Amino acid sequence: MTQYSFGIVPRYAEIDQQGVVFNGHYLTWFDEACTGLFDHLGVNFTELIANGIDMQVVHTEIDFRAPVRWREPVRIAVGCERIGTTSFTIGFTVLGTDATGDEHARVCGRNVYVVVSTDDWAKRPVPEDIRAALTSVAGQ
Repeated sequence: MTQYSFGIVPRYAEIDQQGVVFNGHYLTWFDEACTGLFDHLGVNFTELIANGIDMQVVHTEIDFRAPVRWREPVRIAVGCERIGTTSFTIGFTVLGTDATGDEHARVCGRNVYVVVSTDDWAKRPVPEDIRAALTSVAGQ
């Protein structure tokens, strides 16, 4: 199986008055990590759209476990949790290192994506090349 993770160093503008990453930024991080995953897997968004296919987030979940602070390097482990007929679920785990060097989950989440046509925005089956790419990171 392919392993993939996406590194992030929180920027000043992502920190709230409590001194931690504002919760809404995790959705942006998840989107960036998903795009990075598809790049890593060789799925080209420009070609997908040129072929009349796009993906939309239809459901998201975020579970906070521990804070991430300004300039604290973290990585987002990304994997495919489920592949259906027209949708798939990508899981994300924001991992931070503690003072002893051990990694711990700070935030976990998932996005459900539906494949749609760019012509009428109706659901379409997950293309076989995307299904194969996602299968390579399933269960991570």
